Amino acid sequence: MLSQRFALNDLRGMLAARADWRPYPTLQERAAWENLPEGPVRVLAEAGTSRLNYAWPALPATLFLDFARTGRRTPYRMPYYDRRYALADLVLAECLEGQGRYLDDIVNGVWAICEETYWGVPAHVWVQRAGNTLPDKYEPTVDLFAAETGALLAWTHYLLGDALDAVSPVVRPRLEGEIRARILDVNRRRIDFPWQGRLGGRRVNNWNPWICSNWLTCLLAIEDDAQRRAEDAYRLLRTLDYFIDPHPQDGGCDEGPNYWGRAAAALYENLELLYGATDGQLDVFDEDVIRRMGQFIYRAHIAGDYYLNFADASAVVMPEALLTYNYGQRIGDAALQSFGLWLADRQRLLTQGLNDGSDVRKPSSLGRALAGLFTLRALEDVAGAPPLMADVWLPQTEVACARDAAGSAQGFYAAIKGGHNDESHNHNDVGAFVVYLDGRPLLVDAGVEEYTAQTFGPQRYDIWTMQSAFHNLLPVIGRAQQRPGAQCKARRMQWNAEGAVARAELDIAAAYGPEAGVRTWVRAFVLERGVEVRIRDVYQLERVPDAIVFSVLTPCAVTLAPETGAVRLARAAFGAGRQSAAGAVHYDARQLDATVETIAIQDERMGAVWGDSLRRVVFTCAQPEAEGEFQFTVRSDRSATA
Repeated sequence: MLSQRFALNDLRGMLAARADWRPYPTLQERAAWENLPEGPVRVLAEAGTSRLNYAWPALPATLFLDFARTGRRTPYRMPYYDRRYALADLVLAECLEGQGRYLDDIVNGVWAICEETYWGVPAHVWVQRAGNTLPDKYEPTVDLFAAETGALLAWTHYLLGDALDAVSPVVRPRLEGEIRARILDVNRRRIDFPWQGRLGGRRVNNWNPWICSNWLTCLLAIEDDAQRRAEDAYRLLRTLDYFIDPHPQDGGCDEGPNYWGRAAAALYENLELLYGATDGQLDVFDEDVIRRMGQFIYRAHIAGDYYLNFADASAVVMPEALLTYNYGQRIGDAALQSFGLWLADRQRLLTQGLNDGSDVRKPSSLGRALAGLFTLRALEDVAGAPPLMADVWLPQTEVACARDAAGSAQGFYAAIKGGHNDESHNHNDVGAFVVYLDGRPLLVDAGVEEYTAQTFGPQRYDIWTMQSAFHNLLPVIGRAQQRPGAQCKARRMQWNAEGAVARAELDIAAAYGPEAGVRTWVRAFVLERGVEVRIRDVYQLERVPDAIVFSVLTPCAVTLAPETGAVRLARAAFGAGRQSAAGAVHYDARQLDATVETIAIQDERMGAVWGDSLRRVVFTCAQPEAEGEFQFTVRSDRSATA
């Protein structure tokens, strides 16, 4: 899309020179900084003051090696991230106050980060020739966090400028040199990083626009040479095209809504930077796929902080409100703008200050903080609301969602996915579904635990959350579960949502390997609005298996009533003050035996959502036939309590 429409010669004439690129007020432009809302200013000033005389944490070699030795990411990540949080806090505080009080600490932070051998993290060092060990400083590579670090330093340089010279005239040249050597020069000469898309294979994921947005920041803030500036910008356009051109035209993010902020939203940041740097001449915001990518975040919204969380996604997400609002404003989507306003109010941004939109704080994004700060005034005294769409159908991504009534969280919300088992951050989950009731979870997707070496290694599918057996009512046939791979996919998925009934149908047989012996397994998934959700499976097997087993996951309290073929799901408290819905799953007790087990959750990331456990209800058909059908019905029971 981009490199085909905007040639190198076009960029030479369009792209602003470094001295003319002024996206935000700098430290010297005091009026703009002194006119920001009081609440966020207070919070940012307090954060900066807390960093005065900050003791910058050490990053010793053995700490870097901990990932190679144990597979854990957290021990190195925490001090690494905190260096960057501290620098961002100090820079913003200095911009707000403008008295030079924070400059020594800022230079300490800049110097500490410039002295780091490697700006990436241990989990990503494997791209170096030395492999999964200590980083080789003579082979700089660009991963997510090297690019984030480059952009953090580039914004620091842009905002503070010659104020840094008051500490030492060596600081700015050092900072520029490190960004050139570690980001700009590397991306200029190498085309073999998987995120760049030049190697072929699987479609690139969020790494592509996320890294590009930071690479572009470094380029615009640091590169003086006009020819190199244009050449690198064109190189970046070609790289972004590897994300845009094969992207589903329905705008779906198969990585889940928590990755939307670093996929579609990061693409928006690239386009916004390019729009500003070319005085609006590079503009593709009217393209349908760009619009639909932005709209995905409210299309995946269930209610409150709950979002549809197929793949490596959490059911609880807090999208960055101001980024969402700005995206909606740029594409002229009133619903996305309103959603951003609602998020801003929900996150109390005007009183509690900016956040990064997540439960677990990610590496600082100073550029996002700037975009947010200078949007805040536009949000005062303006109300928003979540769209809560009645129906959503993403035909390329193969995700279908429906609720009882548009604009209301009351009643049923149900969603099912087709797709395939080679998606980015894939789970083996073709045909999986979730059910919420009155804005609360009833039958859920567990999501993902804290990332480790195993998460992206050859034993990924040994992790329970990735397996089809732990996704709602995906059958285990004998001992066969779904397999990973692009060939393991839904067939002939259809969706119809007219009037009182929303219905999906798909054949999930191809998601299984030959050991399962599945000829067809057609799943019909029906929401009868205001009444119930029905799942009907009609199957044909090549041979009779020992057993067929289904299960559902729920945060509810469970009571089995086999005499009536019912599993009672009572309201229960879990997580951080949340409550489940209440309802029941009805099944044929002559065909299936039901048992319940507790899945203990010790993982911090998953525990933040579901608390210390989930319940797994297991339905076993001990005497299956080679062909037949199963049916389950989900109904409400608003009177049920734990």
